[in-house]
Amino acid sequence: MNRQIILKSTERKQYLKNKKKKKILVLFTQIFILIAFLAIWEILANKGIIDSFMMSQPSRIWNTLINLGSQDLIKHIWVTVYETIVGFSIGTILGIGIAILLWWSNFLSQVLDPYLVVLNSLPKVALRTSNNNMGRSRNTSNYSNGSSNFTSCNNT
Repeated sequence: MNRQIILKSTERKQYLKNKKKKKILVLFTQIFILIAFLAIWEILANKGIIDSFMMSQPSRIWNTLINLGSQDLIKHIWVTVYETIVGFSIGTILGIGIAILLWWSNFLSQVLDPYLVVLNSLPKVALRTSNNNMGRSRNTSNYSNGSSNFTSCNNT
């Protein structure tokens, strides 16, 4: 009986060792494919075989990322992450609240059912309430922040 346990233990160790080797091989193969893809992309863009204006190239993308990092990229990433978390939290809380309300009230559930079916069939981008943040230019006279430009004009 002891011999069977030892035999199973060594078989188990060999199995785990082979599994670890396979996992490492998969990881190195994935890294190799990524590096080969980037290298071929860079070479083709440098030789002019692909249009680097349309497809860019890895070195230009890297330089742009480095350039953006020196221009408050981290601040902008933080604002985006913050807004995403706040929006997700508000949407989740409202969704749970409405779901509980519809679960408790059979009457309200029956009344709102056709409207919810229609809303669910619409593309989610069609449900935007405003385009205040879309298409702003760097010219400060074009900023409206959701208010009318007529209210901020000086009549001097």
